[in-house]
Amino acid sequence: MPTSKKPLVQISVTTSPEADDAVSDMLERVTGQTPSIWSKDEDWISVVTVYIHTSTASARLWKTGIREGLKRIAACGLDVDPATIHVRTVRMQDWAESWKRHFRPLDIDGVLLVQPTWSRRKPRRDQKVVRLDPGLSFGTGQHATTRFCLEQVVRLRPRVGASTSLIDMGTGSGILAIAAARLGYSPVVAFDFDPDCVRIARENAALNEAQAQVRLTRADVTLLPSGRVKQYDVVVANLMYDVLIAERDRILARLKPAGVLVLAGILESQFEKVARSYRAGGCRLLKVTTDREWRSGSFRFRA
Repeated sequence: MPTSKKPLVQISVTTSPEADDAVSDMLERVTGQTPSIWSKDEDWISVVTVYIHTSTASARLWKTGIREGLKRIAACGLDVDPATIHVRTVRMQDWAESWKRHFRPLDIDGVLLVQPTWSRRKPRRDQKVVRLDPGLSFGTGQHATTRFCLEQVVRLRPRVGASTSLIDMGTGSGILAIAAARLGYSPVVAFDFDPDCVRIARENAALNEAQAQVRLTRADVTLLPSGRVKQYDVVVANLMYDVLIAERDRILARLKPAGVLVLAGILESQFEKVARSYRAGGCRLLKVTTDREWRSGSFRFRA
């Protein structure tokens, strides 16, 4: 549970279910915190919420950035109405109860179960479990792009007796790297440019007794060396699409020949541009999935 002398402020955006993932992504980029989404299907609305330690006055200043973000989403053709923004101070126990309401167990093909520590759900026989506690900067696997990455990590898991290495670029809460370690990948390396994310990822790794299996560091993909570097069987990059394109060569430098690249964080309208760039870099598209406005894909690097 996070602590701070500053009050905990809730920022919520009411939008349509059609746009809630895009609004969630935008709100995360504006505030630096991972939102939760609550949908009320009968009224065709979704409420996207983040919690931040700051003053209410400072949070209100961010409204301008959020309004601009909503305009950009609307310009992509998504219905963002009613697009209302609410800011209020909340008690810590209210925040904790909100996470318990929004963070539910996630079952990936019966092989992996991601669940909060308070969940009493029993895993299936031989199912691997990743347990997480919420933090103000957090990823739970509920977002479409993270879920696709988890599905690919499960699908590509090493066979008994085999060795498969993985690097997670932009690890966030560490969920993908921890899942990989639980599934037998080795070595597993993960990094993020945000020191808070690295700290939380390390805490989550320790919670799952995976700190010895996951090497977590602070790094910026835009500053990585692109020469002779260690290569991995699987590279996961859940990043903004413009970063994926601009840093293609740095990302591919870390992928073994015939390795698999998992790309996410891409809107449907952006995906072809990303795919075209990676095809030019020697990749072949293996699988593509569209979930609402998000499109994610896995690629095989040149053999």
